[in-house]
Amino acid sequence: MATVKVTDNSFQADVIESSIPVLVDFWAEWCGPCKQLARVLEAVSEEFVGQVKIAKVNVTNDPETPGKFHVRGVPTMMIFKEGEVVATRVGAMTQAKIAEWISEHTGDAAAAA
Repeated sequence: MATVKVTDNSFQADVIESSIPVLVDFWAEWCGPCKQLARVLEAVSEEFVGQVKIAKVNVTNDPETPGKFHVRGVPTMMIFKEGEVVATRVGAMTQAKIAEWISEHTGDAAAAA
């Protein structure tokens, strides 16, 4: 499973109404750390197939959703569970740290390697 592009228009269906937890990456094309994080999140999405959805919101193209969730810098990652934000991190992280963070906040011990 790859990361999923989410827009202001699809956020409700893709994230809030998701049947599984969703890690949302708020990013921008001009952000160097965001580009590095993109590769890490692709790998994380493979670790958590069927357990956690990895979604990406481009803050430049879709500014409404980041504003709604008070995103002030990129990259910002939020974990949504049952439509609610359960955790937020700002800045890039390693694959292992992201996997650990996801497991901590979703109850999935699957890939905390």
